[in-house]
Amino acid sequence: MSWLMSYESIPQTISQTLLTLSENPLIILLIINITLLLIGTFMDMTPAVLIFTPIFLPVAESLGISPLHFGIMMILNLSIGLCTPPVGSVLFVGCSIAKVGISKIIKPILPLYAAMVIALVLVTLFPAISEFLPSLFGLI
Repeated sequence: MSWLMSYESIPQTISQTLLTLSENPLIILLIINITLLLIGTFMDMTPAVLIFTPIFLPVAESLGISPLHFGIMMILNLSIGLCTPPVGSVLFVGCSIAKVGISKIIKPILPLYAAMVIALVLVTLFPAISEFLPSLFGLI
């Protein structure tokens, strides 16, 4: 898949398209966040990371966004998708272990979804949150 995407220049095309939409990093990050949240609800995390990192990372780097910050943001997006229906594998596993139906668990976990989205917004808007510990240890 990655060879085919490289051969067809799909990452470059998507990168150029995103950069023509706006040069404001926050707008581009918003578009990437929404895209990754949607992808995360339908696709498992590992293939999504392998497929979409070569597409979105060059865009983020061209806007001056740290690869560390972008990586944490990407994983956070896809993690939210892991526990969001319709695919939500983590949600279904948790419900089957607890022997509770999905319909009974959705309403009580809505505040948790809100907390996850708030955390995503904070990490997106404030890169220092994701870069604090590595900078404390002198890794970046």
